[in-house]
Amino acid sequence: MKNGYKILWTDNALKELQKTVEYLEEHWTEKELRNLATNLEKTLILISNNPYLFQASEIKKDVRRAVVLKLSTLYYRINENNVEILLFFSNRQDPKKRKLK
Repeated sequence: MKNGYKILWTDNALKELQKTVEYLEEHWTEKELRNLATNLEKTLILISNNPYLFQASEIKKDVRRAVVLKLSTLYYRINENNVEILLFFSNRQDPKKRKLK
């Protein structure tokens, strides 16, 4: 992710990512886990190079959302030359559980 915005993860986003990985390890195949990793990396590169590429969230105007896979969405905020990943949300959950700060 050279020459782009620096990607910073919040503790909350890292916890949610870890929960998703643990779920996939337990219930899905290694292929699905690799697919998530590949798509997450591609999405982060896109965000780093052009953080305004993805649409604004319906929850907060200063938060944007990027669908990584149909079951996973990243929520992030742009701060100067940084992009702060606020939430890695598993779309299988109740949308009321999305907590953006």
